Amino acid sequence: MALIVQKYGGSSVGTLDRIHHVASKIAEHKRNKHDIVVVVSAMYGETDRLIHLAHALTPHPDPREFDVLISTGEQVSMALLCMALHAIYCPARSFTSSQIGIQTDDVYNKARILNVKTDRIKSELQKGHVIVIAGFQGITQHGDITTLGRGGSDTTAVAIAAALRADECQIYTDVDGVYTTDPHLVPEAQLLPIISFEEMLEMASLGAKVLQMRSVELASKHNMPIRVLSTFSSGPGTLVTFEDKIMHKRLVSGIAFSQEEAIISLAGIPKQIGLEGLILDKISQAYIEIDMIAQNTTAQDTVDFTFTVQRREHSKALKIIEDVAKKMGATSVKTNAKVAKLSLVGIGMRSHTGVASVMFKALGEAGIPIQMITTSEIKISVVIDEAQLERGVRVVHQAFNLDQRPVLAENYIE
Repeated sequence: MALIVQKYGGSSVGTLDRIHHVASKIAEHKRNKHDIVVVVSAMYGETDRLIHLAHALTPHPDPREFDVLISTGEQVSMALLCMALHAIYCPARSFTSSQIGIQTDDVYNKARILNVKTDRIKSELQKGHVIVIAGFQGITQHGDITTLGRGGSDTTAVAIAAALRADECQIYTDVDGVYTTDPHLVPEAQLLPIISFEEMLEMASLGAKVLQMRSVELASKHNMPIRVLSTFSSGPGTLVTFEDKIMHKRLVSGIAFSQEEAIISLAGIPKQIGLEGLILDKISQAYIEIDMIAQNTTAQDTVDFTFTVQRREHSKALKIIEDVAKKMGATSVKTNAKVAKLSLVGIGMRSHTGVASVMFKALGEAGIPIQMITTSEIKISVVIDEAQLERGVRVVHQAFNLDQRPVLAENYIE
């Protein structure tokens, strides 16, 4: 009997009608003799509502109590889904992550899963129950509730699938799968039947919101295939798997982008050994993630150091850097919180040259200045003005003919 772990996001369980629809899909899988473990997110908009309540009380909620609050949305979803399953005579049991035993570290709001206990899940599966588990949350060794960050239910699902050695982890969303770029922005974007873990990891880290980055990391580490599917329509979706399972590799698989970027620059820093570590040490201590970094030596033999952070952490990072700049004797600190990142991703880049020149030429001909550039084996990212982002995505998508039919699923090697 196949064991499948399914995750349903906030839009999938956003209303009672949608919860009934999800229950019907789960019951159909159960009738097909599958063991089913389901992970649910909070109903659409519920987590934002809870966050708003917290910030209406205080601009800086206590992190522990904040996690206690925002973890409650998933508990509502799991209970309602089980009720809907019971209503169609499908036996189901709901559990919080603490009841199951999903242990995390003690970093509130951004916790990482350390261990998943499977005894209770296996016991309930043997009784013929569908197991419904609250995603997005865990518990520390001291018994405190933690949350896993935005999209954390994806990570919960993959971690449970890996611990159970499930046959597949299915992530149900409001889109048909992974596209060459956001089809809301570029209607010609094509559905990708298959994509490598490495490409998906890059796209998730670069702004694609289909899967949370940590969930892809976990899946790759534990060799757990992920299939991204639509809750509301039928279709094969997108299989996320290892590169060696893909017969024909596209030069470029997709374009990811993020509108939540900010640049911070320190200018005129007196030269010294290890200044990079000195600059970023305080930032890392505040659990602020650094993305792109650029450094150059000026004609005055000083150093300019520039990096990007998520816009939501811009103010916090800027305050830290202004203090660091004074201590290091920098002449100025400049910032721009109205930028966006556009990224090209594809495993085919490893064996082909000229990709960057095509991208830069397309942006140049469209009159879109590039402010920062970073590259890896399978990606090229640029920072541009956020007002130019939509046009930038469209011209780059067209430059690489990504509106053409992607590799067919038949070219997948079992």
